Amino acid sequence: MQRFAIISDSPGWHGKQLQRALAKRGYAAHFVPLQACSFDLERRNGAVVLPGFGNDSPAGVFVRGIPGGSFEEVTFWLDILHALRESGVPVYNDARGIERTVDKAMTSFLLQREGIATPACWVFSHPDAARALVERELASGHELVYKPLFGSQGKGLVRITDPGQLGDPGETAGVYYLQRFIETAGDYFMDWRVFVIGGRAVAAMQRKSPDWITNVANGGDCFSALANEAVATLAQQAVERLGLAYAGVDIICGTDGNYQVIEVNSIPAWRGLQGVCSTSVADLLIENFLGFCRDSACMGVVG
Repeated sequence: MQRFAIISDSPGWHGKQLQRALAKRGYAAHFVPLQACSFDLERRNGAVVLPGFGNDSPAGVFVRGIPGGSFEEVTFWLDILHALRESGVPVYNDARGIERTVDKAMTSFLLQREGIATPACWVFSHPDAARALVERELASGHELVYKPLFGSQGKGLVRITDPGQLGDPGETAGVYYLQRFIETAGDYFMDWRVFVIGGRAVAAMQRKSPDWITNVANGGDCFSALANEAVATLAQQAVERLGLAYAGVDIICGTDGNYQVIEVNSIPAWRGLQGVCSTSVADLLIENFLGFCRDSACMGVVG
C-alpha cells in the first residue's frame, strides 16, 4: 500500500480529515512533525530522513503546518521540504510556494508585480521611515493596517488611525508591514475566503463581523456564498501566479466596488468553510493531491 506523509505537529481536526479522505481511497497516511526530520548524507537511498518511513520515501507529502522557531530552525525545516522535492518526492504545497506566501511582503510584491489587484502596502525596517509614511497616509485620508510579517488568524493586527499607534522596533520584530485599510460598504465589515484547488475556485464563504478583523478565530461569522465570477477569477489568478497547488485567498470589496486580494494562505484552515459548505473540502484536496502526485511521478519532476 502506498503511504503518504502529512506534515503536522499533531493531527488535529484538519489532519484527521485528510487521513480519512486518504483511507477512503485505500491509502495510509503517517503524521510527520518537521522537528523529527533530519538529513543523513551517508545514506544511499536518499538523504532526507522522515520518521516512520525507514529507508523509504513517502509517495507524496501534504504540508499541513510549519512550526514556529528560530530563524535557523525554520530555515532547516524549509530545507527538508526543498530537499524532498529535489529528491523527486511530490510536496503539496512545496517550500517555494510557502515561502512566497508566509512572508506578507513577498506576497504583496508578487501580487503587485503580476498585476493582481491588492491594496497599496509599504515595508520598512526603520521606524522613522514607517512613521513618516503613516503621517503622510493619514494626512491624505487613508488609514493603515499594521500586520506582522509572519502571522495568521488576524493575530497582531493594528488598525492605525494615529501615528502614536505605530509600535517600536521591539514590538514589530524590527519590520513594519503597512497595508492601506480598505473600507467596505454596509453596517458590517465583510470579506470573502475563496478556496482554490488545482486552479479552480471550489468553495467560498463570506465572513462578516462588527469588528474590522473578520477572521473566524476572532469571532467573525461565516456564511455560505458562491463566489461571483469576478471574485473567483481574481482568486484563481492569484493562486496561479504565486505557483500554488491550492490556497485560501482573502478578498475584499471596497466602497468603490472593486475587489482586491488581501492575503493568500498556502497552508489554509478550512474548518469554518466546511461548516457552511456541503462539499467535503478534504475530499477535494486529496483528489487533487493524488493527481498532483501521479502527474509528478509521470513527469519525473515535482511541482
